[in-house]
Amino acid sequence: MNETVTVLLDAMPYVLQGATVTVIAVVGAMFLGLFIGVPLAVGQVYGPWAVRTLCGLYVWFFRGVPILVLLFLFYFGLFNLVGLNLNAVAAAIIVLGMTSGAYQSQIFRGSILSLSKGQLKAARALGMSDGLAIRSIILPQALRLSIPGWSNEYSIILKDSALAFVLGASEIMARTHFVASRTYQHLPMYVSAAVLYFLLTWAGVIALRALEKRFRIKGYVH
Repeated sequence: MNETVTVLLDAMPYVLQGATVTVIAVVGAMFLGLFIGVPLAVGQVYGPWAVRTLCGLYVWFFRGVPILVLLFLFYFGLFNLVGLNLNAVAAAIIVLGMTSGAYQSQIFRGSILSLSKGQLKAARALGMSDGLAIRSIILPQALRLSIPGWSNEYSIILKDSALAFVLGASEIMARTHFVASRTYQHLPMYVSAAVLYFLLTWAGVIALRALEKRFRIKGYVH
């Protein structure tokens, strides 16, 4: 027992450094997914047939292929093919972000479709173009309505980020596995990693709930 406690105390600063890498990867992937997901959602709802088809193919591909396969496909395959020399963390952010963009697009699409179609018609009647109406009227509401779904996406990305250790990213799981394989304290180390992931999930969801309350649209929720 004393040996286990000693190992945990000695390893915790090292593992917590990996938590910083995990947070950077998750936040980066979330925002990359946001910038990808919004245009995808708009294209699927308002775009012509060709745009809707291309957006649908993107969503279908990234939702249909496992994260682990995508990490290997891009990091060891496509990135090398096009000459991109990225470190493991940057590659993980890009792959997780592109995958999250596919999922976030469906969150945003649902929020857009939940709004009254009369708003766009009213904007047209006032002489606004569709692009201006979408940017100024539709998206500000849809993004606020998407925050509850966004908090769920945060939890998913955080858990998926643990797979980045297969690329050599020095995040929580990689550092935990490194310590466990050398001290043979597998159960205590992996339990501590699970607790750390839980705390990060809890903190992020609490923050997003506060954001949801801050930008809540009256009339849509109680």
